[in-house]
Amino acid sequence: MRIATWNVNSITSRLPRLLAWLESSGTDVLCVQELKCGAEAFPDGPLRDLGYEAAAHGTGRWNGVAVISRVGLTDVVTGLPGQPAYEGTVEPRAVSAVCGGVKVWSVYVPNGREVGHPHYAYKLEWLGALREAVAADAAAGTPFAVLGDYNIAPTDEDVWDIGQFENATHVTAPEREALTALRGTGLSDVVPRPLKYDHPFTYWDYRMLGFPKNKGMRIDLVYGNAPFAGAVRDSYVDREERKGKGASDHAPVVVDLDLAADGG
Repeated sequence: MRIATWNVNSITSRLPRLLAWLESSGTDVLCVQELKCGAEAFPDGPLRDLGYEAAAHGTGRWNGVAVISRVGLTDVVTGLPGQPAYEGTVEPRAVSAVCGGVKVWSVYVPNGREVGHPHYAYKLEWLGALREAVAADAAAGTPFAVLGDYNIAPTDEDVWDIGQFENATHVTAPEREALTALRGTGLSDVVPRPLKYDHPFTYWDYRMLGFPKNKGMRIDLVYGNAPFAGAVRDSYVDREERKGKGASDHAPVVVDLDLAADGG
């Protein structure tokens, strides 16, 4: 089974590329973030024409998440149990489903904006709610993973130049401690570093030639429990999909599973 995560930065703007990528990559399950569309605008029809069904959770603003699958889609949960609100609004940042025997969460962790900003405190609170929500599934004996845009670089090597991030979000100790606590539920990062190149970044800013200069960050992550991690046979960041006109500022992260293996 091929499972991927991709912050598409507007599924409407990215739809032709998304459909072409699903076909060319042979992806079975895709977790999507930053839909920027509501339920009425979600492209169920074009996806259905390719043999996929979807569980989407969005309001048409800056957030929104989905799970897209061609291997089944059951037990859908929209919204993170216990999720905090920001400025009175519970944002659409999480959706889960069981696809082909694997339970996945597609998550879009709050950005945090600036250290000391209310959004930063919200980010940490949201991560705490995520840890509580997934703990039971993480400890289960069936494959489970939390995929998405975490808006956190796990280590200094996961940004192009840590010296450029002084007093900035995405690399602070409290954010990384929240990731450590999440892994403490029984999850691990199943996309190791290095892969097929030295710096497998997943995000590059549109500004200042971020991608051509490889000024990137690894913030799109796949955290799986032991049965999931034991089934992983390959993983990669599809940098090619970040190239060209109309690309998202994130690249897909792809994981291949052999669910028939014993994980040993």
